[in-house]
Amino acid sequence: MKQTHGGKRMNAGRPKGIGPHGEPTTPVRIPNSKVELVKHFISQESFKIPLYSSAIPAGFPSPADDHIEAMLDLNQHLIHNPSATFMVRAIGDSMIGAGIHSGDILIVDRSITPSTDKIVIAAVDGELTVKRLHLEKRTMQLVSENPKYRTIYVTEQQDTVIWGVVTNVIHSL
Repeated sequence: MKQTHGGKRMNAGRPKGIGPHGEPTTPVRIPNSKVELVKHFISQESFKIPLYSSAIPAGFPSPADDHIEAMLDLNQHLIHNPSATFMVRAIGDSMIGAGIHSGDILIVDRSITPSTDKIVIAAVDGELTVKRLHLEKRTMQLVSENPKYRTIYVTEQQDTVIWGVVTNVIHSL
Protein backbone atom coordinates (compact mmCIF):
# COMPACT_ATOMS: atom_id res chain seq x y z
CA MET A 1 0.00 0.00 0.00
CA LYS A 2 1.51 3.33 -1.10
CA GLN A 3 1.32 6.29 1.29
CA THR A 4 -0.35 9.26 -0.40
CA HIS A 5 -0.01 11.96 2.23
CA GLY A 6 2.20 12.87 5.18
CA GLY A 7 5.95 12.51 5.44
CA LYS A 8 8.70 14.10 3.37
CA ARG A 9 7.95 14.86 -0.31
CA MET A 10 10.68 15.53 -2.85
CA ASN A 11 11.03 19.25 -3.77
CA ALA A 12 8.34 20.30 -1.26
CA GLY A 13 8.74 23.40 0.89
CA ARG A 14 10.94 26.45 0.52
CA PRO A 15 14.49 25.79 -0.74
CA LYS A 16 17.22 26.48 1.85
CA GLY A 17 18.67 29.97 1.65
CA ILE A 18 15.57 31.52 0.10
CA GLY A 19 13.84 34.25 2.07
CA PRO A 20 14.45 37.79 3.24
CA HIS A 21 17.84 36.98 4.80
CA GLY A 22 19.17 34.57 2.14
CA GLU A 23 20.29 31.93 4.61
CA PRO A 24 18.95 28.72 6.19
CA THR A 25 16.57 29.12 9.12
CA THR A 26 16.19 27.42 12.49
CA PRO A 27 12.80 26.73 14.05
CA VAL A 28 12.46 28.20 17.55
CA ARG A 29 9.69 27.50 20.05
CA ILE A 30 8.35 30.62 21.78
CA PRO A 31 5.59 30.71 24.41
CA ASN A 32 2.43 32.15 22.86
CA SER A 33 2.37 34.95 25.44
CA LYS A 34 5.82 36.14 24.24
CA VAL A 35 5.36 35.96 20.44
CA GLU A 36 4.39 39.64 20.02
CA LEU A 37 7.27 40.75 22.27
CA VAL A 38 9.76 38.72 20.20
CA LYS A 39 8.32 40.05 16.93
CA HIS A 40 8.61 43.61 18.25
CA PHE A 41 12.20 43.01 19.40
CA ILE A 42 13.21 41.52 16.05
CA SER A 43 11.63 44.37 14.09
CA GLN A 44 13.64 47.01 15.96
CA GLU A 45 16.56 48.48 14.12
CA SER A 46 19.18 50.49 15.90
CA PHE A 47 18.62 54.20 15.71
CA LYS A 48 21.82 56.13 15.15
CA ILE A 49 22.27 59.79 16.01
CA PRO A 50 25.11 62.03 14.76
CA LEU A 51 27.98 62.59 17.19
CA TYR A 52 29.85 65.82 16.39
CA SER A 53 33.60 65.82 16.90
CA SER A 54 33.75 69.18 18.64
CA ALA A 55 33.22 69.30 22.38
CA ILE A 56 30.79 71.91 23.68
CA PRO A 57 32.23 74.12 26.43
CA ALA A 58 30.02 74.55 29.44
CA GLY A 59 31.75 77.87 30.16
CA PHE A 60 32.35 80.51 27.51
CA PRO A 61 30.99 80.02 23.97
CA SER A 62 33.31 78.97 21.14
CA PRO A 63 32.87 78.89 17.36
CA ALA A 64 30.67 76.00 16.22
CA ASP A 65 32.20 73.07 14.36
CA ASP A 66 29.77 71.08 12.26
CA HIS A 67 31.98 68.06 11.52
CA ILE A 68 30.23 64.76 12.22
CA GLU A 69 32.67 62.37 13.86
CA ALA A 70 30.43 59.29 13.73
CA MET A 71 26.89 58.04 13.87
CA LEU A 72 26.28 57.07 17.48
CA ASP A 73 24.08 54.08 18.31
CA LEU A 74 22.86 54.70 21.87
CA ASN A 75 22.33 50.97 22.40
CA GLN A 76 26.03 50.33 21.75
CA HIS A 77 27.05 53.32 23.85
CA LEU A 78 24.83 52.70 26.88
CA ILE A 79 24.25 48.94 26.92
CA HIS A 80 27.31 46.71 27.08
CA ASN A 81 25.62 43.39 27.83
CA PRO A 82 22.11 43.45 26.30
CA SER A 83 21.05 40.03 27.58
CA ALA A 84 21.79 41.08 31.18
CA THR A 85 20.52 44.66 30.97
CA PHE A 86 17.19 46.15 31.98
CA MET A 87 15.84 49.64 32.61
CA VAL A 88 13.83 50.93 35.52
CA ARG A 89 12.44 54.35 36.44
CA ALA A 90 13.64 56.02 39.65
CA ILE A 91 11.11 57.61 41.98
CA GLY A 92 12.01 59.92 44.85
CA ASP A 93 15.00 62.05 45.75
CA SER A 94 17.19 59.77 47.90
CA MET A 95 19.88 59.61 45.18
CA ILE A 96 19.84 63.26 44.10
CA GLY A 97 23.50 63.69 45.14
CA ALA A 98 24.49 61.02 42.61
CA GLY A 99 22.62 62.82 39.83
CA ILE A 100 19.59 60.51 39.93
CA HIS A 101 16.33 62.46 39.97
CA SER A 102 12.75 61.29 40.32
CA GLY A 103 11.54 60.13 36.91
CA ASP A 104 15.01 59.30 35.54
CA ILE A 105 15.49 56.02 33.71
CA LEU A 106 18.25 53.85 35.13
CA ILE A 107 20.12 51.38 32.92
CA VAL A 108 21.00 48.37 35.05
CA ASP A 109 23.45 45.58 34.18
CA ARG A 110 22.97 42.28 36.05
CA SER A 111 26.31 40.90 34.76
CA ILE A 112 28.44 43.41 36.69
CA THR A 113 29.60 42.19 40.09
CA PRO A 114 28.27 44.55 42.78
CA SER A 115 31.12 46.16 44.71
CA THR A 116 31.73 49.03 47.11
CA ASP A 117 30.74 52.46 45.78
CA LYS A 118 28.66 51.06 42.90
CA ILE A 119 25.07 52.25 42.65
CA VAL A 120 22.82 49.20 42.74
CA ILE A 121 19.22 48.15 42.52
CA ALA A 122 18.50 46.07 45.61
CA ALA A 123 15.48 44.25 46.97
CA VAL A 124 15.43 44.31 50.76
CA ASP A 125 12.65 42.20 52.24
CA GLY A 126 10.77 42.54 48.95
CA GLU A 127 11.12 46.35 48.75
CA LEU A 128 13.08 47.71 45.78
CA THR A 129 15.53 50.55 46.25
CA VAL A 130 18.37 52.26 44.41
CA LYS A 131 21.34 53.05 46.67
CA ARG A 132 25.13 53.22 46.76
CA LEU A 133 26.58 49.93 48.00
CA HIS A 134 29.16 49.82 50.76
CA LEU A 135 30.70 46.50 51.72
CA GLU A 136 32.95 46.30 54.77
CA LYS A 137 34.21 42.96 56.05
CA ARG A 138 30.94 41.11 56.65
CA THR A 139 28.52 44.05 56.58
CA MET A 140 26.48 45.54 53.76
CA GLN A 141 25.17 49.09 53.72
CA LEU A 142 22.88 50.72 51.19
CA VAL A 143 23.63 54.43 51.34
CA SER A 144 21.44 57.28 50.11
CA GLU A 145 22.95 60.27 48.33
CA ASN A 146 20.69 62.68 50.19
CA PRO A 147 21.25 63.51 53.88
CA LYS A 148 17.46 63.43 54.46
CA TYR A 149 17.56 59.62 54.19
CA ARG A 150 19.15 57.11 56.55
CA THR A 151 21.61 54.41 55.54
CA ILE A 152 20.13 50.91 55.35
CA TYR A 153 22.27 48.49 57.37
CA VAL A 154 21.49 45.08 55.90
CA THR A 155 21.41 42.22 58.40
CA GLU A 156 21.68 38.49 57.80
CA GLN A 157 18.04 38.13 58.84
CA GLN A 158 16.87 40.30 55.95
CA ASP A 159 16.09 38.81 52.55
CA THR A 160 18.36 40.94 50.35
CA VAL A 161 19.05 40.52 46.64
CA ILE A 162 21.16 42.84 44.49
CA TRP A 163 19.38 42.94 41.12
CA GLY A 164 22.17 44.72 39.28
CA VAL A 165 24.53 47.66 38.98
CA VAL A 166 23.35 51.00 37.57
CA THR A 167 25.59 51.88 34.62
CA ASN A 168 23.85 54.94 33.18
CA VAL A 169 21.09 57.40 33.94
CA ILE A 170 18.80 58.90 31.31
CA HIS A 171 17.89 62.28 32.70
CA SER A 172 15.54 64.82 31.13
CA LEU A 173 16.04 68.50 31.72
